[in-house]
Amino acid sequence: MVSKKVYDLCHDSVTVSSELARNPSLAPGTVIKKHYGQDLGGHDEHKHFKEPIASVEDLQKAYECGKWGSTKPSDLFLKIYHDVLCTLEGDPMVGMTSPPLMGSSGVVPLSIIAPLPDICRHMSNCIARAEKEVFLATNYWQASNASALITNSLKELSRRAGERGEKAVVKIMYDRGNAKQVLDNHQPVSVEEYTGKNVRLPSPTEIPNIDLQVVNYHRPIFGTFHSKYMVVDRKIAILSSNNIQDNDNVEMMTHIEGPIVDSFYDMSLCSWHNELKPPLPSYNSPAALGGLPSFEQQSHSQMFAGDGSPKDHSRSGNNVQHGSAIRGTSVLADGNQIGYEGQDTTSGGESREFPQVVEDASKQMLPEHTEKDPHYDPDIASEVTRAVSVLVPRGSESKMNAVTRHLNTTIQKDTTGNAPECGPGDEMVPLIPHPTHDPVPMAMVCRKPWGGKSAHAALIKSLLTLEAPNHSCVHTPQNEAFLSAIRNAQKNVFIQTPNLNAEPLLPALLDAVRRKIEVFYYVCLGYNDAGELLPGQGGTNEMIANKLYGSLSESEKEYLHIFNYVAKDQMQPIHNKFKKRSCHIKLMIVDEHIGIQGNGNQDTQSWYHSQEVNVMIDSHIICAAWAEGIRRNQNTHIYGAVSKDDGCWHAADGKQAEGAIGVDPGRFSWAKGIVGAVQRVRGAGGF
Repeated sequence: MVSKKVYDLCHDSVTVSSELARNPSLAPGTVIKKHYGQDLGGHDEHKHFKEPIASVEDLQKAYECGKWGSTKPSDLFLKIYHDVLCTLEGDPMVGMTSPPLMGSSGVVPLSIIAPLPDICRHMSNCIARAEKEVFLATNYWQASNASALITNSLKELSRRAGERGEKAVVKIMYDRGNAKQVLDNHQPVSVEEYTGKNVRLPSPTEIPNIDLQVVNYHRPIFGTFHSKYMVVDRKIAILSSNNIQDNDNVEMMTHIEGPIVDSFYDMSLCSWHNELKPPLPSYNSPAALGGLPSFEQQSHSQMFAGDGSPKDHSRSGNNVQHGSAIRGTSVLADGNQIGYEGQDTTSGGESREFPQVVEDASKQMLPEHTEKDPHYDPDIASEVTRAVSVLVPRGSESKMNAVTRHLNTTIQKDTTGNAPECGPGDEMVPLIPHPTHDPVPMAMVCRKPWGGKSAHAALIKSLLTLEAPNHSCVHTPQNEAFLSAIRNAQKNVFIQTPNLNAEPLLPALLDAVRRKIEVFYYVCLGYNDAGELLPGQGGTNEMIANKLYGSLSESEKEYLHIFNYVAKDQMQPIHNKFKKRSCHIKLMIVDEHIGIQGNGNQDTQSWYHSQEVNVMIDSHIICAAWAEGIRRNQNTHIYGAVSKDDGCWHAADGKQAEGAIGVDPGRFSWAKGIVGAVQRVRGAGGF
């Protein structure tokens, strides 16, 4: 149950951001230490809740610990939030957010399920449109075409700020390993370093109207800053799965507005830790008072009919039921469905599929917004129009040829597609706009980084024993949200993640299956196989799938559905080592209305060590749009099912995909693991 200590923490008038509003020169780390004290521990696995024990009284307490505004969280949301709050007992900042700001509300005007550059394009537009400030955080920043989209937008922001006679403030955080971080985790990055060949951020002379400050953050050894988010003007939060680098990944991003942005802002300050020089201009301008910028633009509402439904479904062929009932959305193969039906707290209709703006875009043939040929758009509606236009076949292209062209980013330009043309309503839609809706319940479900109590001792132990420093930091908001959502599910669980091998997760999935909960999860074949073979890392996706199916009876297996990612233009998985078609999405949907999206993988590193930022939402409509985007923008549900006999994917002739390790990695798998770990640190491996 939520203790009096935690209840009082959530009702405190003081937060890290409120203290900096009072005195912007304070270092957030100083505020945390003074107000919340030291970490008292209590993050070990035995703290996990084993049963869904929250009572009616517990749910009421959980409700009272959030600032939900006019929204009404569901019982399932409150059960999860209750278990999340209980992790604050030992360390109030284990979730990297001041406790009074963990539970809130907000809206989602846009989601993206697409190749990495599409997300960087939206980020670059948000940066260019910024009024005063940008806080950008990523795990790995590498000079690349993707990073050039961001750096070009910084130059554009500087130009626009200069025209206004103003100066913008930009903070950037990333994690590039540095020996100095053993002594100081937050290393200031010099102009000489961040303008060098590896990062290539703009120099002060290139952005004269921006004050730029850069920090390199890592907590040795394995306490990776795995976070990937951006806060713009304390009005917009971008939460994504991607790093800033060129790769072959399909990724996911949500654009979030409303009071929850104050929670992202607070978490950003806590992550920065040191004094902000200069302070962020919005330190005294809460998002809760700033409205909903995207929904206030007429162009957004004009993408939808008056009831919130798309204006034109004639091209998609969808049979839509308007009102509070939402049509069934088939995400899964072989007739298995997650049926999105029931009431929602929002007042809009469905996300747009192919409304009239698609026809307009196809006629305009707009150029793509690229690092070499920038085309900044004034709003989300214009971005969606451009994105749809880019996927219109050019010349003799088929629709699927256009998809292949779009999926072929900088590192795999010559990959060919072999999937048949998709039918009406199945076309790829990278940018998914959501209709104007009332705020929905949201909560920050993050975790702090954990490298071990002593970096020196942990390093010695790791080298001598080939073991991770420890797995003691597991009782965190992120992990409890995942476990509680599965434990309290009544109908179904859907997960997409690059890897799934976190030890506490496996029995939770098996328990759900044995309760006859339909469990579906998508993973990427071979994603960072070498790194996952390190001792203590859990094993590869094939090894885990084999283990799970091997633990179930034949009748129980029918409730567990495991898939390997298959790209939209393919008919089989492609092993990650070929860097042609991979997926890096991190998403969980439970009972069709609880969504947890963000940075956290379902692997050992994310569960035990990395700093992760995730948001939990309570909305049938948004979850339905996410599920529909997953279905439309990949072919996993059609071609990706693994065998329930051995947990591996097999072609029609029985052969595994090229490069697949299978369930037995061999005698020297630990050596491959060391290579994988080195690649991760270099940014060459999956993270």
